[in-house]
Amino acid sequence: MRIHPSSRRQFLALASGSGLTAALACTARAPGGQARGGGGAELVKALPDEWFIRHGTHNAETRLEGLPVGQLVTPIDRFYVRNHGPTPRLSAADWRLEIHGDGVERPVSVTYDQLVTLPSVTITRYLECAGNGRAFFKELLGAAVEGDPWRDGAYGVAKWTGVPLATLLGLAGLRGGAAWVMPVSLDGEGYARPMPLAKAMTGDTILAHRMNGEALPMDHGFPARVVVPGWIGAASVKWVGALEVSAQEPAVEMNTEEYVFLGADYPKPPPVLTTGVVKSAVCLPWPALLPAGRRTIHGLAWSPFGAIDRVDISLDGGGTFTRAARLVGDNLPVAGTWWQLELDATPGAVTITPRAVDEHGHTQPPLSQQLPNDKGYLFAAPVPHPIHFV
Repeated sequence: MRIHPSSRRQFLALASGSGLTAALACTARAPGGQARGGGGAELVKALPDEWFIRHGTHNAETRLEGLPVGQLVTPIDRFYVRNHGPTPRLSAADWRLEIHGDGVERPVSVTYDQLVTLPSVTITRYLECAGNGRAFFKELLGAAVEGDPWRDGAYGVAKWTGVPLATLLGLAGLRGGAAWVMPVSLDGEGYARPMPLAKAMTGDTILAHRMNGEALPMDHGFPARVVVPGWIGAASVKWVGALEVSAQEPAVEMNTEEYVFLGADYPKPPPVLTTGVVKSAVCLPWPALLPAGRRTIHGLAWSPFGAIDRVDISLDGGGTFTRAARLVGDNLPVAGTWWQLELDATPGAVTITPRAVDEHGHTQPPLSQQLPNDKGYLFAAPVPHPIHFV
């Protein structure tokens, strides 16, 4: 995590209240007081077929085979998109962040210009949709699940620059009973999802305003989004217009009906999804057609808990893991690493199944331990990738 110098005078002025756009009083606007994003139909960024698989009108899965091999940070133009509606078109000039609720001492409103002058950090972290790998519930387990059939491409790594939520919450002052923080989006859905205060106060939980050194793109949350490392992508709310701080956990759709484990194997009330799972993938088309002979197979592996220690490889569909891939390039905690496997391939069909193990010993569970759930969340088992050598 890299800390950026900023104007201490501006920060202290904002913290003391003299630089706030709305006085520290009950007249500060509620999140509904500013305009929600109108919109364009669908998405802003170009989505060429060679880089993306479309899921509906506002979701796009990255084709991992289209990523630059060995470059861990995903280019913005190839970063997957998972939205619950059309991308809102918001103006930085009109945007405000409202910090309020029964868990703060005073409501605060912060402009975009003030946000970008607050002390910021840059973190390299991955985001991953909770439904990444959903297709494999049916393909490998025969389980019918709801939702779009993502394979492995709802994963991307970025350098996020933004203000720690702890800094922003400090502007409003936390009351003794504060326990939950809920970012609220300005999209047309009014998307909101709470997190415990302890997670919000972690140093790398930030309100990001830059991605890979550029202003946050519209499809990825402009003017500002939260980044909640290690948690499912649904926690990293885009187009944030408010941080609601409360003593009690808010009950909203995204932690009662969506992003919860539903199914015969799960209790009621359903467990809420938080931390992601250790994963790995082969970066080839599905299925892949390759020339026989000496081949170098590339893939990615990542963990919500730390860096990757090793990637084991099975050539018999996951029955036995007898090969070891070589890790190449950067290997960053809560971001991931590339791996490669040298293979002398004869003509015919084969599967390559990677299994990641992180530095703390967390690994991918065998397929026999992968419990299905109605919405197809958090598929974690190693996946046999089909390849035909000719």
